[in-house]
Amino acid sequence: MKTYFLVLAVSIAFAAPAFAETFEVKMMNRGEKGSMVFEPDFLHVQPGDRVKFIATNKSHNAATIYGMVPEGYPGFKGKINEEIEVGFDQPGFYGIKCSPHFGMGMVMLIKVGEAELPEQYRQIGIPARARPRMQTLFDSATGKTSP
Repeated sequence: MKTYFLVLAVSIAFAAPAFAETFEVKMMNRGEKGSMVFEPDFLHVQPGDRVKFIATNKSHNAATIYGMVPEGYPGFKGKINEEIEVGFDQPGFYGIKCSPHFGMGMVMLIKVGEAELPEQYRQIGIPARARPRMQTLFDSATGKTSP
């Protein structure tokens, strides 16, 4: 009987990663919120979850925004026109951009686990057209409203 419970406990322990989810994000020329967008543009995932960025239209990629990742996270940069799947293990906020369309405001935000948005994220220099979109994402993620 002890062997049965040991096998059961080990099986459950190794099955835990199976509960991780994979979320899909489309990289689009036009979506519900206008041109050059990620859909959805905000995700709240749990540590261990993955995000698959899908090149719905050509000329897009997904990459982290310098300074908008948890401390110690190396960041990532997908290739243009290619899907990329990224795992998020570390709690915190991750600013994401499309490298060629960052200046056109193509940004998104991912919240992993329970975390507070670092205030310095609001001070990071980003292109003028991306700023209001990112501010809206920050406010939505923290329950605040923009002035």
